[in-house]
Amino acid sequence: MKIFLDCEFTQLNRDSKLISLALVSESGKEFYVELTDTYAVEDCSDFVIHNVLPQLDHSLCGQSRREAQASLRRFLGSFAEELEVCSDAPHWDWGFFCDLACADHQPWPLQVVSQPTNLTILFNQVSAEALEQVVLVDPPHHALLDARMLAELCMALASRLVLSP
Repeated sequence: MKIFLDCEFTQLNRDSKLISLALVSESGKEFYVELTDTYAVEDCSDFVIHNVLPQLDHSLCGQSRREAQASLRRFLGSFAEELEVCSDAPHWDWGFFCDLACADHQPWPLQVVSQPTNLTILFNQVSAEALEQVVLVDPPHHALLDARMLAELCMALASRLVLSP
C-alpha cells in the first residue's frame, strides 16, 4: 500500500526542525500531528512564519515529540500490508519521518519499506498529456492538505495511465 508523506519544517537548511508531519494512505487512513516542543518561532524562516504557522491548530493536533512518536508507531502498526512511503521531497521529509518512527532507538517498523519512493521521478515519467488533464494548484503548505493532494494526484495519474492505450 502506498502512503503519502508530507512535512512542514522551520527552514530549508540542515538545521531545520520538524513542525508537522502527515501520512495519507491509498485506503484513506490519515495520520497528522503538529509538534509542540521541537521548534521555536525564532527558528522559522519568514516564509514559514507567514504561510505555515498560521494554519496550525495545536489545540486539536498538537503533541509533544514523545507523544507523536507513539501515535505514529500506532498508526503504522494498524496496517497489515507493506507500506511504501511516497514523497515529493524525500530528501527533506524522509529524515523527519525516520527520526519520528525510530526515535529512542525503536526498531524500524517492519511493515514499512526502508526506502522512500520519490514521486518527482515518477511525475517526470508521466506523459505531458496525462499531466495536462490534472489540475495542479499551489500547495497549501499544510502537511495534511499537501499529503492529501499528493495522494489524489498520484491516484488520478495512475487511473489515467491504466486507461491509456
